Amino acid sequence: MPTAEIIALERVEIAVEPWSWPFATARREDIDRHFVGRRRRQPALWNGRVLLLSRYVIGGRVLRGACFETDYASFIAWRDWDFADRGVANIFAAAALRSADGAYLLGEMASHTAASGQIYFPCGTPDPDDIGTDGALDLAGSLSRELLEETGLDIGTLDAAPGWCLIRDRGFLALLKPLSAPQSAEALRSQILRHLAREKRPEFSDIHIVRGRGDLQIRMPRFIVAFLENALRP
Repeated sequence: MPTAEIIALERVEIAVEPWSWPFATARREDIDRHFVGRRRRQPALWNGRVLLLSRYVIGGRVLRGACFETDYASFIAWRDWDFADRGVANIFAAAALRSADGAYLLGEMASHTAASGQIYFPCGTPDPDDIGTDGALDLAGSLSRELLEETGLDIGTLDAAPGWCLIRDRGFLALLKPLSAPQSAEALRSQILRHLAREKRPEFSDIHIVRGRGDLQIRMPRFIVAFLENALRP
């Protein structure tokens, strides 16, 4: 497979537009059967609404494009079937959380989630709650919400780097925001674990510390590995 592409961006502007996804219409019966099978294995999965990217361009360090709303069952089938429609992308914001002593912290997805066992930065596919008052996709707001829900961390207590680091990998457009915490890696991990222990159904089952390339794991998605390999380069 082609390697993931890393692009530094200053700004992201994503409109939200009505659009009928031909894949979701043409494969409806197959999608519904696939989701039934998924729910047998993971009953907590819910067929809510998500936002996917239908078109975009990158120029002058700015990404501009448009999202559309679809159901989660169509999204998960599209993803499981190797990004069946290559004209669509999953765009989302991820918190590249770094401790005061230079380590990165990532969460292991809980067994009830669609990405069970995989190791991610705090992130999530945008949904209609992430549409701003101007009608555009609010990726900064989505990032803040996902970080708080998954780790208990208020983004206001962290030092956020300007711009975004875009990792483009097959159907993923991951927009990583480097966030620096004032605590050591161990102290930050302990704080997040306390938050997870208070949650009824936390998204993460554990927190992993990455100090060097030797800490990378096969359970990390390619876009995560690409970012970390680049960030940990001597």
